[in-house]
Amino acid sequence: MSNQISPLAGKPAPDSILVNIPRLMTAYFAGKPDPKIPTQRVSFGTSGHRGSSLSNSFNEHHILAISQAICLYRVQAGITGPLFIGIDTHALSEAALASALEVFSANKVEVMIDQDGGYTPTPVISHAILTYNHGRKSGLADGVVITPSHNPPEDGGFKYNPPNGGPADTDVTTWIQDKANAFLETKMEGVHRIAYAQALKSPHVHKYDYITPYVADLENVVDMAAIRDAGVKIGIDPLGGAAVHYWKPIIERYGINATIVSEQVDPTFSFMTADWDGKIRMDCSSPYAMARLIDLRDKFDVAFANDTDADRHGIVTRTAGLMNPNHYLSAAIAYLFEHRAGWSRDAGVGITLVSSAMIERVAGMLGRKFVEMPVGFKWFVDGLNTGSLGFCGEESAGASFLRTDAGAWSTDKDGIILGLLAAEITAKTKLDPSQIYTQLTEKLGTPFYARIDVAADPEQKALLKKVTAEQLAYLTELGGQPVRAKLTKAPGNDVAFGGIKITAKDGWFAVRPSGTENVYKIYAESFISADHLRQIQQEAQQVVSTLFERAKA
Repeated sequence: MSNQISPLAGKPAPDSILVNIPRLMTAYFAGKPDPKIPTQRVSFGTSGHRGSSLSNSFNEHHILAISQAICLYRVQAGITGPLFIGIDTHALSEAALASALEVFSANKVEVMIDQDGGYTPTPVISHAILTYNHGRKSGLADGVVITPSHNPPEDGGFKYNPPNGGPADTDVTTWIQDKANAFLETKMEGVHRIAYAQALKSPHVHKYDYITPYVADLENVVDMAAIRDAGVKIGIDPLGGAAVHYWKPIIERYGINATIVSEQVDPTFSFMTADWDGKIRMDCSSPYAMARLIDLRDKFDVAFANDTDADRHGIVTRTAGLMNPNHYLSAAIAYLFEHRAGWSRDAGVGITLVSSAMIERVAGMLGRKFVEMPVGFKWFVDGLNTGSLGFCGEESAGASFLRTDAGAWSTDKDGIILGLLAAEITAKTKLDPSQIYTQLTEKLGTPFYARIDVAADPEQKALLKKVTAEQLAYLTELGGQPVRAKLTKAPGNDVAFGGIKITAKDGWFAVRPSGTENVYKIYAESFISADHLRQIQQEAQQVVSTLFERAKA
């Protein structure tokens, strides 16, 4: 099995692993993708197109082509309102913004850029789209976020959010991807652009204040007064990401007792500690990447960090250190549904099907409907927009929830409100979220949960993606208990999730191929013991080995 921990993990990043920024930027403008090479084509995964200019998978031609494809999509879909665009602090984001503006202004799209040339978190773009479109039937807005999320410093990312404010659905991203690749194949014929200097002066590019409306609205989703009045001591680490200039206005407006651990922005992210594999990754759910904030846990009642585009959260408590994302989601759900009187009794809990079964038990305890979806936040957009889901989350530390009046706050993940919620929980209950979680385990049992990455070639990954329940007909027991379900489609929407999930009374496992690496992921959980978890993991590996052997035969 992989997950070999690097000797650099959790230690300050040495100069030897820092990316060469001049080389990265030269490659962005000088590199030309070859559409005959699959890795150099435009490819929208769960969160837009990602890659690096160093591997010719994210450069100027990709962004020009995607931007023109978005312009054509807007015409076809009748989207005529403004396009809200934001960038994170990755080096390639700034260059990609310039390329996008050249195309959007040439196509006469009204674009809203940050008034100070600053950074804009993913949830702020979602919030801006929803706020603008509220009550409108036509002239709707959409948005673009230029970010590869928590990926390493040499990466770039570009994602599209339609008027529903959330990540675009597969039919939209496939259309944009195919159109963009057609432009690459015809050597950019049909792509309209004007010079960057001309684009900045264009009447179609508008400077917009993203910070003030978002910050002013926070009191309608989190009880900021309770946090202030209780004097909760909060530590905040933006990890050099897009939320970096949002925290000071939040602290000043609401008078909360918060300390920003660092406001440093550096495109090499040299201030980070290396992640488990020795790479720099702004993953706020990783104890290795979060070493700086974990070291400071005794100074604060609660502390939190966000990844680079602030759509994920990492919660650090004095009593337990960095919380496992599943544990925090469980505590947040238990708290919110008890403390949001304005939410409908019918509002349910939405979760990805590789998340802890503890969340299903919490939903059952609360008497709330429980909806399991495939991986990807796009599956929760409708539920949040209609209010049929009060809270939606992913096991990878991304979530959002409704306003106190049950309206949609964001239909993309919001790490800022999840961090502030940890402070609200501490203020209102006098317990930190780790202590809330411990209380839940006393009522509902203690889960043992783990994810393992295992090496796999592209053929094996393709095989796992197409597996059917019939192929697993022989499987009747899991961890010594009768198998309850063999899933290849998510129960919440009957959509294939590209893998398998096997459940029993006190345990389950799921297997999914990675979309970006040559590995498959085994998620497993036991409510009995760590040994029982290992037994389930071994049985999961055996199931996969049997599939591979039968395919060979």
